[in-house]
Amino acid sequence: MFRRRWHTCFLFVAAVALVFGGVTAPAHGAAGPTATFTKASDWGSGYTGAITITNGGSTALNGWNVEFDLPSGTSVASYWDALMTRTGDHYKFANREYNGNVAPGASVSFGFIGNGSGVPVKCRLNGAPCEGGTPDDTEPPTVPTNLAVTGTTSTSVSLSWSPSTDNVGVTVYEVVRNGTVTGASKSTQYSETGLTPNTEYSYQVRALDAKGNRSELSTAVTARTRPGDGPGDTEPPSVPTNLKVTAATSDSVSLSWTASTDNVGVTLYEIVRNGAKTGVSKGTEYRESGLTPDTEYSYQVRALDARGNQSALSTAVTARTQPSDDPGPGPGSYQKVGYFPQWGIYGRKFFIKDLDTNGAAKKLTHLNYSFENLHPTTYTCFATTKSVGSNPSDPNQGDGAGDSTADYVWPIDAAQSVDGVGDGGWAGAGPLKGNFNQLRKLKAKHPHLKVLVSLGGWTFSKFFSDAAATQENRERMVSSCIDMYIKGNLPKHYDMGGPGTAANIFDGIDVDWEWPGAEGHPGNHFGPADKQNFVLLLQEFRKQLDAYGSQVGRKFLLTAFTPADPAKISAGWDLPQVAKYLDLFNVQGYDFHGSGSDNSWEPKRTGHQANLYVDKDDPYSTHFSVETALQPYLDAKVDRRKLLVGIPFYGRGWQQVAAGGKQGEWQDANGAAPGDFPEEAGVRGYKNLATAVPGCTVHHDEQAVATFCHTGQGGQWWSFDDAWSIGKKTEYIKAKRYGGAMIWDLSGDTGTLMTALDNGLR
Repeated sequence: MFRRRWHTCFLFVAAVALVFGGVTAPAHGAAGPTATFTKASDWGSGYTGAITITNGGSTALNGWNVEFDLPSGTSVASYWDALMTRTGDHYKFANREYNGNVAPGASVSFGFIGNGSGVPVKCRLNGAPCEGGTPDDTEPPTVPTNLAVTGTTSTSVSLSWSPSTDNVGVTVYEVVRNGTVTGASKSTQYSETGLTPNTEYSYQVRALDAKGNRSELSTAVTARTRPGDGPGDTEPPSVPTNLKVTAATSDSVSLSWTASTDNVGVTLYEIVRNGAKTGVSKGTEYRESGLTPDTEYSYQVRALDARGNQSALSTAVTARTQPSDDPGPGPGSYQKVGYFPQWGIYGRKFFIKDLDTNGAAKKLTHLNYSFENLHPTTYTCFATTKSVGSNPSDPNQGDGAGDSTADYVWPIDAAQSVDGVGDGGWAGAGPLKGNFNQLRKLKAKHPHLKVLVSLGGWTFSKFFSDAAATQENRERMVSSCIDMYIKGNLPKHYDMGGPGTAANIFDGIDVDWEWPGAEGHPGNHFGPADKQNFVLLLQEFRKQLDAYGSQVGRKFLLTAFTPADPAKISAGWDLPQVAKYLDLFNVQGYDFHGSGSDNSWEPKRTGHQANLYVDKDDPYSTHFSVETALQPYLDAKVDRRKLLVGIPFYGRGWQQVAAGGKQGEWQDANGAAPGDFPEEAGVRGYKNLATAVPGCTVHHDEQAVATFCHTGQGGQWWSFDDAWSIGKKTEYIKAKRYGGAMIWDLSGDTGTLMTALDNGLR
């Protein structure tokens, strides 16, 4: 599920049959199941590959998985008719619901686009060689990585590490201390007790599979147990000093203090608000959110050691939250957040002024300007004009790309300007033109409107993992983005920009990392450390935004575009921690099903892209809906008033749809329908659906709450939201007490959908 910004072109050549790892493809009728790889097209820097599973046995094949390695420099960009998981250069494909059963003598296929020229090697079909035969597992697991000491006491050490992979599966990890096996774990964590205080130990870990194949030992880590803190320790830590308020917003207070000392060591600080414990910190800083605007609070801090000895409370400090300049949604007051696409001024001919003329600016509470990129080597916000690559499967498509020309260089003429005054051509009338100048004019006309800059998006998320990986990188990235967009110190670009030229345009930052812990766009950098690093990145954003906000006497917002897929949430989102720093969660409520311009994703079956409830006829094993997308956030106790329901102002479509079902629901199709632009097959703005798809009869699925249109057998089938489904969704938002709604994207509407949303959230 994603939002794309791309152009695409493929050169197809004659199909070429290849073999796996030098093994000749099996002859027709070979005993047992086999899998054969074919190169269907090749354009030099990549190719389209197909793998055909043939059941040469006498019994039906009920489910299959194919796994293989690709050489370094080659990767899978997109795929279809299978579900893929990837670990490094190892790929595993499993059947979909509709192609898992293969009768004797029958075949099924799935495909993928490869970036690079390498072909699959070490292929296995259901654990056996792809050319046929029985499994003879002699392959050891990969070496465990990222071994780290997660905690120590005077007599214990706790460890964690990243999981190994194996062609069959890891069953256990052996833990080696000072060269000798000292224990085992079935998970990626281990604690050893009974150790000697104040002693150094060396640890390594290795993985074992069911056949007893062992990986090599991991890189060693050193741990030192703490000095003894036995029953004789009754000495409390010293009292924390220099407690002070470092920042205050309308709903939060940030504190810092000087560390206490202790004969053994301080382990924790308790924070006391108005005489009652309100939180803890392992460091000498603390931020409390969810407070009441314009209210005075008293804070104290005390220190604890490993034996629970407590210091006396520190001297109290008083903090007053700021008056609310952006009140949270209360009863009858809902947030309405819309994304404006930076590139809308080109082919879409959609300008900031259109938000004024179609009434959206008056009805929105927040406008997110999307998207800005991170520099590929410094991982900072930067200014450039460089288009994205034309191939959506290119892992380097967005490297170093950006459009500062659209941001603040492009001269907007009088007819396209919010106030009817043009920018005066390419020369003069500076130092700010383009979209940024129009945003300033829009805010002057609609002073209630909060404008945020959105960082990342589908094409520009490649380097977030690197930017978040270290404290130094986090501080540098956040500082650069605040300097450019919040302080308005734009780099000089074609003689535009300069210190302070964009000051007071943006009221906050929207983080659109797609996705922490998961690849998202082909080539994105990601890893298991993203989950914790993402929390630390948001913490750094909150810290620096609050610090600058306290200097200028205002609150700056921090929001994020957040996933609907439970797997992506699990991989990269520590929701209780993330919720400490975010003001709003823009929860993806669309792209549940669809087909892309390269016929990847789900080209062979129609499906609702934004249904409110699970469709009882949904044939997939994973059932997406708005309601199920929101549930993980509720389970994590995220304040439901921070949760905004994502609503699409566009549709997703298929062509050559078979008859059957309920007017084409969940029926066979043959790829993406023609879109608004040749490079965006399968996607049309709502405003273009009625005029560009003649004969598309609109239907409403009352059970799932989903809108779609169908031109009949063999024609097109489109899934989208209209005024009817938006009305149902706004009723749901109010009934469930959610914070409001988010829109992707505003260029797809002339005012009909925005009016329906505004009417529903009053």
